[in-house]
Amino acid sequence: MKRYTEVVLSLLHAENFGEKLEEVIKKDLGMNLKDFAIEAGIPLSTLYKIISANREPNLSTLRKILNAIFKFLESEEEFIAVVASRVALNQLLSYEIEVDGKKINVKEYPANSFDEAIVSAIRAERDGAKAIVCAPILSPILEKILRVPIVTIIPKSDLESALRIAALKSKKT
Repeated sequence: MKRYTEVVLSLLHAENFGEKLEEVIKKDLGMNLKDFAIEAGIPLSTLYKIISANREPNLSTLRKILNAIFKFLESEEEFIAVVASRVALNQLLSYEIEVDGKKINVKEYPANSFDEAIVSAIRAERDGAKAIVCAPILSPILEKILRVPIVTIIPKSDLESALRIAALKSKKT
């Protein structure tokens, strides 16, 4: 979220919005204008007009542009998902873990039933989780249906230990 805020503020405070937008698309997002227009859901001609300062974006177009930027910058953030009951998630003391000098975010995916846990894990993978930490009863099924590393919370180990293992395994993928 921090990077998104920085990019949006730089856009809004830029003397020339269009030039700055083009720079953000090409340098920060690593995209070409055509692909960005498709992802943002705006006509390429509209994007060209905004970039060349022939047109100011209306509110609807600006929202689409900002949503597309958010989507791409958010997907860059590395995180590990924890799929567990609210009781277990309340044990989390931090939403960030450091492994080998690199900070990795931790996101909660609460579930109150086995079915909800599976759905939450699938959603976590779709959201871009680099690994998933879950209960022993869930991990064999998740390993069959997901592509990210699955790490089991062992009752004798604490959640932080499982997160460290997930962070190390996520480097291998």
